Amino acid sequence: MRHILWCLCLAGAAFPAVAQRLDPVQWSLSIEPASAAPGSTVTAKATATVEAGWHLYSMTTPPPSLPTQIKLAESPVAGEIRVHQPKPERKYDPNFQSDTETFDGSVDFYVEIPIRADAPTGPAELAIEVRYNVCDDTRCLPPRRKTASAAIDIQPGASAAAQAIPAGYVVAGEEAPPPPAQATSEDEGFGAFLAVAFGFGMLAVFTPCVFPMIPMVMSFFLNQGSSNRMQSVVQAAVFCLGIVVLFTSIGLVVTAALGPFGVVQMASNPWVNGFIAAVFFTFALSMFGAFEITIPSSVLTKLNKASERGGIAGTLVMGLAFSLTSFACVGPFVGPLLAASAQGGGVRPAAGMLFFAAGLALPFFFLALFPSWLKRMPRSGGWLARVKVVMGFIIAAAMLKYLSNVDQVLQLGLLPRERFLSVWIVLFVLCGLYLLGFVRLPGVSRDDELGVGRLFTATAFLAVAISLVPGMFGGRLGELDAIVPLPAEGGFAAAGGGQSLVWEKNDLPGALARARSEGKLVFVNFTGYTCTNCHWMKANMFTRPEIAAEMDRFVLVELYTDERNEAIAQANQDLQDSKFQTIAIPFYAILDPDEKVVASFPGLTRDPARFLEFLKAGTSRMRG
Repeated sequence: MRHILWCLCLAGAAFPAVAQRLDPVQWSLSIEPASAAPGSTVTAKATATVEAGWHLYSMTTPPPSLPTQIKLAESPVAGEIRVHQPKPERKYDPNFQSDTETFDGSVDFYVEIPIRADAPTGPAELAIEVRYNVCDDTRCLPPRRKTASAAIDIQPGASAAAQAIPAGYVVAGEEAPPPPAQATSEDEGFGAFLAVAFGFGMLAVFTPCVFPMIPMVMSFFLNQGSSNRMQSVVQAAVFCLGIVVLFTSIGLVVTAALGPFGVVQMASNPWVNGFIAAVFFTFALSMFGAFEITIPSSVLTKLNKASERGGIAGTLVMGLAFSLTSFACVGPFVGPLLAASAQGGGVRPAAGMLFFAAGLALPFFFLALFPSWLKRMPRSGGWLARVKVVMGFIIAAAMLKYLSNVDQVLQLGLLPRERFLSVWIVLFVLCGLYLLGFVRLPGVSRDDELGVGRLFTATAFLAVAISLVPGMFGGRLGELDAIVPLPAEGGFAAAGGGQSLVWEKNDLPGALARARSEGKLVFVNFTGYTCTNCHWMKANMFTRPEIAAEMDRFVLVELYTDERNEAIAQANQDLQDSKFQTIAIPFYAILDPDEKVVASFPGLTRDPARFLEFLKAGTSRMRG
């Protein structure tokens, strides 16, 4: 609905004079035969003639576009009508940012009109009243109302034959119900992102900075002396609110400071990625025991004193103090979340931090309600020191991802796929050997007994290291291909025995010119060097034989929105934003040689059938 209001305001308020002059649709009505007997049915043909460049919406187009409505003006000779329409063209409409059903050029609607049995004989006039909306590729005019009429002669002896309705027409409103709406790939990705954020928050509870604070937090609640369960619930909720406020504020500040496209570009900025890599390196050294990262004691002392005041304010401050104290360990979770949220833009940074904080706060909420559960929790000890070192290895592996982002954006070639995977293999092997006692780091000594849990965890790390080896030789790694660098062009095809796709790079005009000369359409891939979902699609979807065969029918072009050349990056961003009203990547579109949109597909999908259907929307048009 907001899209309709926007279009009406734009056309009716900003350009009232233009809207009055433009009249791109003309309507006419004809009846054959022009005579009918009382009690019979006649078929009228309502013809809409649409000017070139404009399109009329069908009677069944889904919202938010406005469907065409045709009804019979009040008449003493006719009853309730049925309207038949031809099959409309369904495609992406940039005005409404969704798929719509439209007609171009000239379109005929057939109207079945029953003549009343008591209709008076003699000449009569039948009129239709039409309400419709008309748009071009960039604007919509306000909804119009028009009438069209035709003469008819009511005679008792008139022929009962009515005009035949062509094949392929259906009665508007009587089509089979559409299939249940499915979440778009972008919605699915957003839900998965929030689930990961919540899971990160839950895992952060077991970090060395957070877990030992559980008894202290419980002691704080016990000293509050809540007189009833409701008061305990309020105290627990306020404490959790302090955690949520701090972390959500981080996401809001990032979004407000950078703006929508700035948030997206943050994930590919080499300076941002370099800074994150440096922070992760520092965290990793700290986890390995090189030094401790702590919040200045003066800050914690002041917050402690504020929390001692008790009441709602003291509990809220206690939640903030807890968040600051735990930040030294949860930072490695927060960093990847912010970087991952940057690729989708919008509310992702704030929503990600909200769900992360909720996951972190939830255990404390229940412990505050049921302090007796604290007795069942494991005590801090050697296992927590081992968790800290294992986190160090994982953070070091994550650091390499951000260094790889810098390398890919700047096109340095220092961390190709083979070198990246070799470092990961070494890190995971060292982690497995540490847990088995062969690498001397804090948390494990030679005299410690090798428990079943530690054995299986070490085995898992060693198994992951071995499973990465095929990736160094062009093998696909499934979900991990979204994170690690892609092989050299054609590497996946060579490994899988399939065909190699040839891409133009950042040259849409050249791709359009080639499409005109070869009689093809253009497949546009809005992508990024650091876009994990883009990497996954290229490694796991484009390499499927049926998908690659269909894509080979197009002229393929990649438009990088994080290109090192700022002018090229900005041009690609502006094109995506103006033509499709989205900033998220990946985004796929099929264009004809005149740059008109044939079909579009937002985001990542793991359903080959859906993506193949999108591709065939273009190839079927080429065959037609």
